[in-house]
Amino acid sequence: KWSDSFEDLMADKNGQECFRQFLKSEFSDENFEFWVACENLKNMSNDEAAIASACQKIFMEFVSLKAPHQINIDSTTREETLDNLQRPSRTMFDRAQRRVEYLMEKDSYARFISSDLYRNLLKWNRVKE
Repeated sequence: KWSDSFEDLMADKNGQECFRQFLKSEFSDENFEFWVACENLKNMSNDEAAIASACQKIFMEFVSLKAPHQINIDSTTREETLDNLQRPSRTMFDRAQRRVEYLMEKDSYARFISSDLYRNLLKWNRVKE
């Protein structure tokens, strides 16, 4: 099922975990971790202080030029996201998240589907059935 589409993979918690492990093995899991942080932010309660704090943390961790786990986004998106920090919201990272999701789908996902990790999972599932 995961090989049908990137959306199917990301809609499945087990698929997400396998994809995360694959990205970690390639030392490129920052985009996935950012995506998860954005999804968690979207699901937060309406506590404005908590939202503002989460936005600041996500920005410093993934978007800032000095971020320890900097994501790969263009300068326009990075600047727009910095501007959004002036009015933090659950959706302030939407554009950056879409860019990162596109990169994962077009690059990392194809490598995952053809990886030994994925092929071994398929073999294991066939044996299990």
